[in-house]
Amino acid sequence: MSILVHPSYFPSIAQMIAMVQADRVVFEMEDNYQKQTYRNRAHIAHANGLLLLNVPVKHSKNKDRQKTKDVEVEGNFQWQLQHWKSLQSAYRTSPFFEYYEDELAPLFHEPVTGLMDHNMAIFEIICELLGADIPYDLTTKYDKETPLKDLRYLIASKKEKVFPLESYTQVHQKNHGFLPNLSVLDLLFNEGPNALNYLESQQLEF
Repeated sequence: MSILVHPSYFPSIAQMIAMVQADRVVFEMEDNYQKQTYRNRAHIAHANGLLLLNVPVKHSKNKDRQKTKDVEVEGNFQWQLQHWKSLQSAYRTSPFFEYYEDELAPLFHEPVTGLMDHNMAIFEIICELLGADIPYDLTTKYDKETPLKDLRYLIASKKEKVFPLESYTQVHQKNHGFLPNLSVLDLLFNEGPNALNYLESQQLEF
């Protein structure tokens, strides 16, 4: 099965399940940018519960819609450092944070300009850490209708679909219970090398 998805900021577990289980992934590169989606945000489990990591972006001054591939990241304050400190605080006691932190650290310390480029770089590193070989292509024009399995809706962070995901042990679970469908980072830090097996074994209806 070939699927169509948006590049996202540290993809959700559901999106990673879809991509790992697909025969071929096609990334939407020609869409118009929309606010408050997983294009520039991700959820993690923190000691106080759900925590949103949000990438600040520069919004176009033109009235015309701005394509996601043209969106630039705001560089006037240290959002990368804030995100990295949040991850360290949230997951330093998880079983596998130290196992992956050296590979992930450059994403939070090297300068970022384009949101889309950053999301694709994240995807490449996540696949490497998972040990997942996910072939992909990029769209060259926007099509509202597609012959592919259209999973672009997974980018929505409001009114998102609830998936029956199996629970796994989360580092802060005693404080606030199991939090489903967080960023794949949560799965990596808690499950480590077993994360790919988890993604491959989930049976979801998309």
